Amino acid sequence: MPVLLPYPFPGPFDYLVPEGVDPHPGDVVPGDVVLVPLNRREVVGVVWDPPEEAAPPPAARLKPLIAVLDTPPMREALRRFVAWMAAYVLAPPGEVMAMALRVVERDAARAGWLAAPGAAPEAARLTDTRRRVLSVLTDGVARSTADLARAAGVGTGVIRGLAASGLLVAAGLPESRPFIPPDPDHPGPALSAAQAEAAAALRAAVAARGFSVTLLDGVTGSGKTEVYLEAIAAALRERRQALVLLPEIALSSQWLERFAARFGVAPAVWHSDLSPRTRRITWREIAAGRAPVVVGARSALFLPFPDLGLIVVDEEHETAFKQEEGVVYHARDMAVVRARFEQAPAVLVSATPSLETVANVEAGRYAHLTLPQRHGGAALPSVAAIDLRANPPERGRFLSPPLVAAIGETLARGEQAMLFLNRRGYAPLTLCRACGHRMACPHCTAWLVEHRARRLLQCHHCGHAVPIPETCPACGAAHSLTAVGPGVERITEEAAALFPDARRLVMASDTMTGPDAAARAAAAISDRLVDLIIGTQIVAKGWHFPHLTLVGVVDADLGLGGGDLRAAERTVQLLHQVAGRAGRAEAPGIVLLQTFSPEHPVMAALVAGDLTAFLAREAEARRPGFWPPYGRLAALIVSAPEASVADALAGALGRAAPSGPGMVVLGPAPAPLSVLRGRHRRRLLLKTRREVAVQPVLRAWLARVAVPRGARVEVDVDPVSFL
Repeated sequence: MPVLLPYPFPGPFDYLVPEGVDPHPGDVVPGDVVLVPLNRREVVGVVWDPPEEAAPPPAARLKPLIAVLDTPPMREALRRFVAWMAAYVLAPPGEVMAMALRVVERDAARAGWLAAPGAAPEAARLTDTRRRVLSVLTDGVARSTADLARAAGVGTGVIRGLAASGLLVAAGLPESRPFIPPDPDHPGPALSAAQAEAAAALRAAVAARGFSVTLLDGVTGSGKTEVYLEAIAAALRERRQALVLLPEIALSSQWLERFAARFGVAPAVWHSDLSPRTRRITWREIAAGRAPVVVGARSALFLPFPDLGLIVVDEEHETAFKQEEGVVYHARDMAVVRARFEQAPAVLVSATPSLETVANVEAGRYAHLTLPQRHGGAALPSVAAIDLRANPPERGRFLSPPLVAAIGETLARGEQAMLFLNRRGYAPLTLCRACGHRMACPHCTAWLVEHRARRLLQCHHCGHAVPIPETCPACGAAHSLTAVGPGVERITEEAAALFPDARRLVMASDTMTGPDAAARAAAAISDRLVDLIIGTQIVAKGWHFPHLTLVGVVDADLGLGGGDLRAAERTVQLLHQVAGRAGRAEAPGIVLLQTFSPEHPVMAALVAGDLTAFLAREAEARRPGFWPPYGRLAALIVSAPEASVADALAGALGRAAPSGPGMVVLGPAPAPLSVLRGRHRRRLLLKTRREVAVQPVLRAWLARVAVPRGARVEVDVDPVSFL
């Protein structure tokens, strides 16, 4: 019986099903979650589909399977998806399968505590904290360590001490959390004619109970979410489940409010901030079909839906859907693949769709629905560029006089304004005025970013941090280090000096550390407890702030540098999205872009509001060279602790590079981040015409070169980042 284990083995291992296994050996089938021996350990795996026409191995050489776990089996559609994805991204199938199995624990019931027999709160020689814990447990209900500590008002160390003293015993926790089914007939918001037409098309796709892909695009504020919520309602009426993927789980707060307004209840939520127990319970409820709708991050794509009837990928253009470490994959593309295996429609949603998705629409592979106007009669904001060459900020500042004046006028009217800069921290670079030394990360080819509020210099790639030194580490000059360039902290400091009476809020990933913090921020803005918002890219995605009328982009040129293939496309998407936060209600919106290049095609497209023409020009620039989406890319990233080893391995791969019609290999060359977390990195890039299957080419290429101990070769099929 082949069993796939959640480790980087090339395939499943064979095990013997003994007579004594529970259930009966004849009942062990592909998909069952089992416990098997591996060396001296016992590990969890999944009974896998046997290869066609393969001779069974000799039974005498096989180790026996230990048990079949009381866990919902992995359905055939999910197993086929795992196998297909592993073959596509060239990852070990066990590592892909692990993403669908990580919540399964052989001893999940051990997580709770009860009072041991005879352990009474009134017993003598008990400390007050221990007595409080035992008092909580007099009701006989098992509680987790965290819940018990919270209820008793003590630290978790007290719980561990009681357990070590034998006064607590391990006990099972309830493994069920009922999700109230969303009501598809709950009265929702009224739809415009365009919304109703698009919703009808999506309902028809769901009712067809077959695979399809639809791009739902429209201007910011056009009500795309309300349209695809009707598709979810259709899936619920068909008694099928629905999955919504969001690029940032921080976006979920306002999304959950809109979902509850439409269906009367909240959906199941899936993301990394959930506690292990909540994840385990949610996973089981989804597998049992008792969680009809799930909203989550990209990892939700691997959940065990028994009857998945719809997948929605909101903000499909977002690069956050690409996982860059471990198993490297794009959740948007894999969502389409899973929809195909589930025979369900996929809906890709964006106000700024990716060129890949647009190309699929033009080729007839995807259907296309458009919402051309904002909902409720709101007008699109006017966009203007501020030429920083003609309107420079005052010395030592970063906000130009026209932008400062516009903010002042907006605040004077009692409206809200936003300043956008896609750069965390206080300053991206710290250097010495005496000798020019730049503070760099010792583990990465990156400058240390100053976080003045925390008095730290930090690398945003590996997390290395040091206190801000009082003297230059190179020349010893005292108080000579100076911050160069702005981050959101520095813009906040400048805004405080310019508008001291304005109530300010910073929205960045290091100030909003989870969905709860994002929800509190959104509530404060909606309740008009904030006048001026300063944020990074987290403010660009999906928020609806009806009183926000001015958006100022501090550095519109920021994303245009470097040799990134998609730099212009990403910049226009990001700035259009952040511009879309302005004027979403009755008051008109204004967007001001500070730039040194107002003539750049990206700035011209944003000012004219003509993204369609911009994408058409971008497509024509890529088509002749067969760059994506009109060709394929696959990257090999070589890394090693020593530069010489990385160079030697990259050179060997370069000499063994494939050649043939319609393909070319670029490199090897040092990666832009040539050192990352202490490993030296080199890159090679395979570029082919679209009709070339890159996976067989990559497999043959990698088989020709031996990888020395300590070195790694990572494969990135369809790369998004070129760092």
